[in-house]
Amino acid sequence: MEAGNLSEYLKFFAALLAIINPVGAIPIFINLTVDQGAPQRNKNGLMAAISMGVILLVVLFSGETILRFFGITVGSFRVGGGILILLMAISMLHAKMSHVRQTEEEERDSAERDNVTVVPLGTPLLAGPGAISTVILYAQRSPSAAHYLLLACVIMSMVVLTALAFRLAPAISRLLGKTGINVVTRLMGLIMAAVGVEFIANGLKQLFPVLGG
Repeated sequence: MEAGNLSEYLKFFAALLAIINPVGAIPIFINLTVDQGAPQRNKNGLMAAISMGVILLVVLFSGETILRFFGITVGSFRVGGGILILLMAISMLHAKMSHVRQTEEEERDSAERDNVTVVPLGTPLLAGPGAISTVILYAQRSPSAAHYLLLACVIMSMVVLTALAFRLAPAISRLLGKTGINVVTRLMGLIMAAVGVEFIANGLKQLFPVLGG
């Protein structure tokens, strides 16, 4: 992917936005911070967004090393990541939280935590398997420094959007209501499904070149 092809970076932004889905995470964020005052809640929302950004930036610059260490080809990872994202998308299309992001046991454990900024908010709620897979796969498209810099800028923009969404969480929740948030989640799920299918298709072409004609 050439650094000058901005449409690909817009696709990365859209994919990451759909997978992280800050609006869809608002009910969970409010539930985990229900006993906190506005200043503490805003601080925790900011720290959760920053921790998500740090995790994704680390993955961005270490993803290739991780794949080499485990001997995984990019084609195989594309198919596996695509299936993972597709499963998450199916849950989102039903306006449900995928167990890939957070299991019932993890949800119960998070309710007992005093500090929820890094776990479960930063990860796995925001920087979960789907977001991590997406970052690694897009990072593999070009080895240039400009490419990595643009991907990092997209990740940082997601940090800003997520922090803003959490800061405005009570207002957004009142404005959209449960039904509005479910509609947004379903729309994000539809985008995620398309991203997952694209990853699977490209991965299969890499694994089986005959499929590419």
